[in-house]
Amino acid sequence: MRAGTSVGANIEEAQASHSRADFASKCGIARREAREAHYWLRLLVATDTVVQSRLADIIAECSELIAVLTTIVKKVKQPAA
Repeated sequence: MRAGTSVGANIEEAQASHSRADFASKCGIARREAREAHYWLRLLVATDTVVQSRLADIIAECSELIAVLTTIVKKVKQPAA
């Protein structure tokens, strides 16, 4: 729960960044938290704590969010044109 909700909190922080580097850093933190949430969701399924069908859409969305955040971080770290 903490890792999942931390993603949104860090994105909010990123929106108020004072520099590109700070923005990239906050988005990087959000990405790491999303990866942690993804791990915990997969663990819930792997241990049969939650039926896979109940989490399939959430796990897929989490994967998409990780991909989006990865793209943001890569683009922000590129030199400004």
